[in-house]
Amino acid sequence: MERHLLFPDEPVAFEFLAGSPASPYFITCDHASQRLPRVLGTLGLSQADLERHIAWDIGAAGLSRKLAVALEATLVLQPYSRLAIDCNRPLIHEGSIAARSEGTGIPGNQAISSEDAELRAREIFNPYHERIGLELDERKARNAPTVLLLVHSFTPVYHGVSRPWHAGVLYQRDRRLGQALLSALRTEPGLVIGDNEPYWVSDDSDYGAIVYGEGRQLPHVELEIRQDLISDDAGQTIWAERLARHLQAIVPELLQAQALAGSAAAQRPD
Repeated sequence: MERHLLFPDEPVAFEFLAGSPASPYFITCDHASQRLPRVLGTLGLSQADLERHIAWDIGAAGLSRKLAVALEATLVLQPYSRLAIDCNRPLIHEGSIAARSEGTGIPGNQAISSEDAELRAREIFNPYHERIGLELDERKARNAPTVLLLVHSFTPVYHGVSRPWHAGVLYQRDRRLGQALLSALRTEPGLVIGDNEPYWVSDDSDYGAIVYGEGRQLPHVELEIRQDLISDDAGQTIWAERLARHLQAIVPELLQAQALAGSAAAQRPD
């Protein structure tokens, strides 16, 4: 009999919210929840640990939903904890199924078998990314412009050190959207915006920005917002409105430049 990770009454491995077909914005939220598949129990952790950043990106789901409304965007969220499997890590990365996170050992992830790792990938990681891929394929088929926003959050304090940034703008080789949004956010008085801080995008440690952004040559940016600023509805509203305002000022010009570049390339002789 084939083994399963998720029971029939548990949520599927993605939550999909359709946006306006006319909106270019496509949002993903990889770490939307601290929920664990029932068969995994608590992975040996206390409820207090499961409420921490090691299990999910606090505030990211609420911010993503509000931003999707403001931009009429399509949104795909991942409803299981990154402690089951991290959907923003390549499957070969050591943090794909973390044995330790921020100094905390994860008992249920110690010495996990290859069969159990494959089961988590098959029932969480793969369906989530397959749905994202299908939606992006559909947009490409109808020649719809797409701007990818990857929403995350970070802790105010890490290993006892306070982090000064209110938000971080992350990107790697494709800087089109990242640098424009960074410049725009830095015009706001009182905000400290990190340029690839407190994290950065890399081929080894990131999945969405690499596979969907760079891999599909889509304008994209990974957003990191400090958790104490978006831990409640009011903070999520402020940041959703702020990000939407700047994106709506930046993106039309960016897409126009992209369309012109594509048209010029199509007219060049072979």
